[in-house]
Amino acid sequence: MGTDRIRKVVVAGGGTAGWIAASTLAYQLREQLEVTLVESSAIATVGVGEATVPPIRNYHRFMNIDEQEFLRAVAGGFKLSISFENFVRPGHRYIHPFGITGKGTLVAGFEQFWLESVRRGMQSELHEYSLEAMASLADRFAIVDDPKINYAYHMDAALYVKFLREKFQPCGIRQVEGKIQQVRQNPDSGYVEALVLEDGQVIEGDFFIDCTGFRGLLIEQTLKTGYEDWNHWLPCDRAIAVQTRSVDPSPVPYTRAIAHEAGWRWHIPVQHRVGCGLVYDSRYMSDDEAQAKLLRDVGAEPVKDPWQVRFRTGRRLKAWNRNVVALGLASGFIEPLESTSIHLAMSAVMKLVELFPSEGIPDSLVNLYNDTCRRELEHVRDFIVLHYHANQRTEKMWTDCREMKLPDSLQLRIDAWRDRAYVWYEPGELFATTSWIHVLLGQGIVPKQHHPLPRELSDADLRRLLDSIRGPIERTVPQLPPQQAFVDRYCKAAPGVWDMHRPAA
Repeated sequence: MGTDRIRKVVVAGGGTAGWIAASTLAYQLREQLEVTLVESSAIATVGVGEATVPPIRNYHRFMNIDEQEFLRAVAGGFKLSISFENFVRPGHRYIHPFGITGKGTLVAGFEQFWLESVRRGMQSELHEYSLEAMASLADRFAIVDDPKINYAYHMDAALYVKFLREKFQPCGIRQVEGKIQQVRQNPDSGYVEALVLEDGQVIEGDFFIDCTGFRGLLIEQTLKTGYEDWNHWLPCDRAIAVQTRSVDPSPVPYTRAIAHEAGWRWHIPVQHRVGCGLVYDSRYMSDDEAQAKLLRDVGAEPVKDPWQVRFRTGRRLKAWNRNVVALGLASGFIEPLESTSIHLAMSAVMKLVELFPSEGIPDSLVNLYNDTCRRELEHVRDFIVLHYHANQRTEKMWTDCREMKLPDSLQLRIDAWRDRAYVWYEPGELFATTSWIHVLLGQGIVPKQHHPLPRELSDADLRRLLDSIRGPIERTVPQLPPQQAFVDRYCKAAPGVWDMHRPAA
């Protein structure tokens, strides 16, 4: 067991991950900890975390964050799904919706009944049984409970950091401006003892959270933790991001992911602008080509110059090493195809609060935390690799992905689906069975057979089941307003919220 009582926590780095870490620890353990956050305005953050997944709402409940207050502060909108365009082949599109699709039994999910209906020649699409999918396709949104709608958010990442700072700094977060010049370690244990800043300040601590981004100043440069590279499964290694003016009078309530010959492009509307970016494999597209393609394809005027992000997908071999926990990009990176980066930071810090070692650091907690983080990252990795692997495109990057050897864990999931339409869910996994099913089918993987239970239903009973699910959705969607109308009524941000962050002309 290392170190004794932990009372001083130092968060190295700001940005989204840094302020999530500092805010959570200060709010949840405010009587027990002194929390210091060290950040430098001279160090740019990645700044592209604009789309989220539904568990962000659980985190906000954990932090007692009011939804309307949050959305007004971040110029936010709503997200019901992701639209995957051109991933299977050019011109093809499918929706990965949030929420529950259909209604099944304990031993046979709804997809088994739908597959049986298809076998019998009954014409329908699986997404017709998802309220979130149908509302997405109609560009409509409202918060409804019957049937219940599941959603996440689109938001301005810079404004989210500002929101967290203003809301939770009064909980006792000491903010220090400055660049870290040196990391001091205990010569015997190797534990980090202090950060030395360029101006000579020494920030001592008992426990450190590394939020220094890809460089991993504490977890890697100091502790030499090691990195597991996933580039052979996720080939894209760069992104060009840009923010443009809004040209759509009613922004859609979903994220668009649009594949191209060497990667894909994102399109995320918020109240005052649109976040866009091009993710690409630098072996098959140059930086200049990527920027030119992005600016050509976005079809709107940029409000700031494009910026590049270079990355290497993978994970630290340990998220928790000695008295340092890496969070956000410092702990690893899985590209933003399913908008998981902010979730992974929130999930990790909530787990840290649950296991917080206030009286010392036992190996058992370290090992448990590392194993939990590893499994979560590998689960997300597998889900994203699926989007690349199952394709019918002809370009070199995509054919390589189709032919690559998959992680054993993903291959098992694909085989079980292809052989018997079986998908399982492990407690704690981000992507539930419905997500896997929509993406497996959307990417063109059709099972050879399915569960025998639905065969017991007559045609009339099977149609009655399908109609009982589709009917309420068909009645609900036309009654929903366009997202813009709902935002205007529910959470419209004052123009001054984003004027402060508007780039100079």
